[in-house]
Amino acid sequence: MTATGTAPLATAVNVDSANPAIRVSDVPVGDDMVMRVNQSGQPGRPVILMLHGSGPGVSGRSNWEALMTGLAEEYHCIAPDIIGFGDSTHPDPSPQGFVPNMTLRIDKLIRMLDELGVDSVTLVGNSMGGMFSLRLAQLIPDRLERMVLMGSGGMPGLVPLPGLVKLVTFYDDPSEQSMEDLLMLFVSDKEAFGPSIRDIAGERYAVAAREDVRRSHLGTFAPGEFWTFPEEVLAEISHRTLVVHGRDDAIVSPEGSYYLAANLPNADLYVLSNCGHWTQVEQAERFRTILSDFMEGRI
Repeated sequence: MTATGTAPLATAVNVDSANPAIRVSDVPVGDDMVMRVNQSGQPGRPVILMLHGSGPGVSGRSNWEALMTGLAEEYHCIAPDIIGFGDSTHPDPSPQGFVPNMTLRIDKLIRMLDELGVDSVTLVGNSMGGMFSLRLAQLIPDRLERMVLMGSGGMPGLVPLPGLVKLVTFYDDPSEQSMEDLLMLFVSDKEAFGPSIRDIAGERYAVAAREDVRRSHLGTFAPGEFWTFPEEVLAEISHRTLVVHGRDDAIVSPEGSYYLAANLPNADLYVLSNCGHWTQVEQAERFRTILSDFMEGRI
């Protein structure tokens, strides 16, 4: 497998002129691969590693920019484009199937932490990023302080909602309009977020239209085994965990978060009303408050 990344091998850190709170760098993670990493706040502060979910055109920046900016005074936030997303390396050929892709991506996330010299993190994982968080809790438990799982997958036997099916099959009929239709499913209040969604859809479609992004998406969702976390596996993950879910989520059923909260030994569940799959976007202030309270031990 040849790694043909969209970003050069480099470690230079650049301040983003569009948002000076964000620093951008390309971190080498082995096998000629690099990971595009967005950071805010200063090293030495408590580290929050923000892991985005799946979907055409998604990236660390698009998922987390507002939250990273809002937390920059208190924490050191790290939001990578996971391998196979955004401006990180897109392997060519792509691994085929969810499990091979997850295995590669988890390995490179750990390598990224090593390269950045990060020994202790709080994980905030959205959707597929929640599944990454659970797997990291198994593999590097001593480096994890706590976890926040937002609309996470991982429940065995959970029937995919139509919104998730639309996400997975996006490239059957890709267009900017189909991107807008998909992203509208991510929020509960479509009237309030409609104009913003149209802008985001244009930006995301420009990324999703790239051949390397398409290749990685199709490889991720090629036929094969899906990664889940049985009850006995969750019972061994003892980290303090906050499970968050939008009550109106049309992508991942809240049933999945009830399952996680019931089987992780030290988990609490927080269900947000008037909220879909994009907790950090649709209920940004509420979620930032919840996250800060969790980090500081107030909840």
